[in-house]
Amino acid sequence: MENRLQEIKSSKNRNVKIGVIPGHFATNHSHVNYYVDMTSIKTGTHMARAAAEELAVCFSSKQVETIICLEGTEVLGAYLAMELAGSGINRGTDIKIVTPELNANNQLIFRDNTQKMIWGKQVVVLVASASTGKTIARTVDCLKYYNGQLTGIAAIFSAITEAHGIRVDSIFSPDDLPNYENCSAEQCKMCQKGVRVDALINSYGYSKLV
Repeated sequence: MENRLQEIKSSKNRNVKIGVIPGHFATNHSHVNYYVDMTSIKTGTHMARAAAEELAVCFSSKQVETIICLEGTEVLGAYLAMELAGSGINRGTDIKIVTPELNANNQLIFRDNTQKMIWGKQVVVLVASASTGKTIARTVDCLKYYNGQLTGIAAIFSAITEAHGIRVDSIFSPDDLPNYENCSAEQCKMCQKGVRVDALINSYGYSKLV
């Protein structure tokens, strides 16, 4: 599978890159024809900082007090907070970085010691990938429970342009992936043609099916 890997560079910053593998992949919510590898952005300091600079432009005029990091985006979230706190309306703000916990009932929760970072705060939700918006929807429900105010949604890659009436700002979109497809398992054309699934994918990576 790895020999199909293609490198895609951001049109705004050539130092920000993702890897994509064409094929037939299954997520928890849908089937897609690309696996999008964002490991370098999520783990490398140089690329994470470059990506944060790109995303920060989208929120420079919005008040941000907390960034909720999902799907392993904590490194990117920290650099995004630094960029936002360095200039504009958020200059000098001590922006908090938090990640919710998943409980036994598969619900997102915040413990007592971190709830104060959400309650009444202006919050940006940061995800690695938004393909159907279900992860964002679950996070927004959690945010409402803890009385957080959703001020923005950011993603490395997003197949959707808005969620809950708020624009999803992303570095990469389906325009960067030729003939990108995202559909339910029941509507998957590759499944209907008998094309086997190459791998199961989620925010951690992929597991090939032999």
